[in-house]
Amino acid sequence: MALLSAVGGATWRCSGRLPALHFSGAARRGERPGGEELSRLLLDDLAPTPRSAGRLELLFGLSPCLLALRAARRRVARLLLQAGRSGLQGERAELLRAAEARDIPVLRPRRQKLDALCRSQVHQGVCMEVSPLKPRPWTEVGEAKPGDDPQQLWLVLERIQDPRNFGAVLRSAHFLGVDKVITSGRNSCPLTPVVSKASAGAMEVMDVFSTDDLAGFLQAKAREGWLVAGTVGCPGPEISPSSEIPITSCLEFLWDRPTLLVLGNEGSGLSLAVQASCQLLLTILPGRQLPPGLESLNVSVAAGILLHSICSQRKGFPVEGTREHLLQDPREPSATSEGPGVARHPGLSSGSEQERQNGS
Repeated sequence: MALLSAVGGATWRCSGRLPALHFSGAARRGERPGGEELSRLLLDDLAPTPRSAGRLELLFGLSPCLLALRAARRRVARLLLQAGRSGLQGERAELLRAAEARDIPVLRPRRQKLDALCRSQVHQGVCMEVSPLKPRPWTEVGEAKPGDDPQQLWLVLERIQDPRNFGAVLRSAHFLGVDKVITSGRNSCPLTPVVSKASAGAMEVMDVFSTDDLAGFLQAKAREGWLVAGTVGCPGPEISPSSEIPITSCLEFLWDRPTLLVLGNEGSGLSLAVQASCQLLLTILPGRQLPPGLESLNVSVAAGILLHSICSQRKGFPVEGTREHLLQDPREPSATSEGPGVARHPGLSSGSEQERQNGS
């Protein structure tokens, strides 16, 4: 039975078991789109998306869904907002407005239904049925010559397989200003909704590239003048003592030319072929003697430390102004009184480690 009724500036269209909500211009002008009327549609069952829509996946979480709508790189079949609220505010209201502007159907299932659809993932009451995202071929990365900007940083990921690790790495890379992300085409985690949620939606706005010949890609970039810096745990049996590749602490690394930072698999690290393509190996030194089994870090944690130690050398990092003032040691004289300067990572400042120990 088809039902068509207008309530409070909102029009409900229901055909069979697929209700959809479209807001009029009057409703869009309200401070709380949908108002109380929006909470009245309580669905215990959601009909499946028509097969003609093609292969879709369920994106979940407020930030991933909102950033996906803003980026407009996915085809969106429908938006699912948890029922039971008297109105929508803030980012949820923005979601609703963006969906209405693109004529995307909006459905209101109960929380139990969303839990089942998301397999008990943390969805924050927001899901979207969307087309998948795939990494782009590295040949589409565009021309980037070392002379264009000496402080270019590309993050290269070899066989990162855990979606939450992958998402966390993407979130740190986006936050700290990494220019490009390249992944290995084989044995790597795809760009799934779990990755998007773990990245807080950063995956939706970043360009991720892929290559099936990672070692060849690194060797080609090295010939162009890029520094290829691999990463390893504390020097141990996996690094041959006779290896000609120098190993240095990330705090001693000087970022003076375009760099590819290469991170390896969660368990086995870099493959021999990729490691042999590196010109330098960076490591994070522990702060104490560690028992067996605790001598390494989670790859997403290591990525955050390594990226920060490199990106903090970028000119203007942190930016001048409020954040620079907040980060300044109150015991030191104001930087503004001595004129502008370039912020340096504490580990790269002479004597800074001893000063921090004395201060603590």
